[in-house]
Parts: sequence; C-alpha cells; structure tokens
Amino acid sequence: MLGAVLLGLLLLLLLWLVLVYNRLVVLQQATGQAWSDVDVQLKQRHDLIPNLVETVKGYATHEQGTLERVIQARNAALAASGPGQAAAEGALGAALGRLLALAEAYPELKANRNFLQLQAELGDVENKIAAARRFFNNSVAEYNAAIQQVPAVLFAASLGFLPKGFFELPEAERAAVATPPRVQF
Repeated sequence: MLGAVLLGLLLLLLLWLVLVYNRLVVLQQATGQAWSDVDVQLKQRHDLIPNLVETVKGYATHEQGTLERVIQARNAALAASGPGQAAAEGALGAALGRLLALAEAYPELKANRNFLQLQAELGDVENKIAAARRFFNNSVAEYNAAIQQVPAVLFAASLGFLPKGFFELPEAERAAVATPPRVQF
C-alpha cells in the first residue's frame, strides 16, 4: 500500500514538472513570435527609408550629410543583432527624425505628395513598432518571471531556459520622454 502511494506521489510530481516545463516552452515560443512581429515592422521601416531619402534628395540638396547619416544608420540597423539592435534602431529613429525635420526648412518638400505619403506610412510603421515592442516586452517579462518562480527556477537554466532581454527605449528617446514640457500660464 505504501509503495502505491509513493508511486502515485512520484507520478503526480513528474506530471507537475512536465506541466511546468511545457509552460516554459509555450512562453519561450511566444517570446520568439513576439520578436518576429517586431522584426517584421522594423523591416517595413527599413524598406521605406530609401524611398524617403530619394524624395528628400531632390529638394534638400544642401543636406547631403543628413541623408548620408540616415543611410548609414539604416545600414547599421540592418546589420545589427542581439543587444546592439535596440541601440542601432534608436540611432536610426533619431536620424529619421532629423530627416523629417528638414521638411520645415523646405516648403516645396513639405508640399510634395510623395513625401507626405511616405511620412504618413513611416508614422504608421513607427506606431506598429511601438505596439510590437510593447507586446514583445510583455512576453519577455512573463517568460522571465516564469523561469524565476519555484519550481522552474530549480531546473530552468539547466534545460536552456535563460532570461531574455527587453527591447528597450533608446537613451535619447527615454530622455525626451522623461522631461515633460513646461506649461506656462
């Protein structure tokens, strides 16, 4: 009788460990899928940039340095992977911001239908990137919490379930958000 009880408890423990393991696998897969969503949106942004640069090039001939910085930032973002990718994408975002600011100095560019369309598409893609990044970071937080909880913490690392990093807001964008605008009355 005691042997049957011990066998039953052992089977319950084994079943429980299998369920914990399977949950970790599901969370790991969800994190991978969430990153793929971010990657798709980043590729769409990368694909828009050459058209945007060509459109601006026709109007802002004196801004060659800005155009070259955007192309360099795009190439760096395309080549980046791992922890450096967020920084490269942040630098690209900053370079794009400077490029779009050129429209203020060139009224003909600001009125160009193609430029306006590309600017709108880029704004839409930026919103999708932000949403995909939030979803990815939520998936990472859930996964990281799961591998740090008992009982998973006892075996997760030995089975290859290692913590994942967040796709964080670049430092320049974080500083801009952290400083609220002054309101005068």
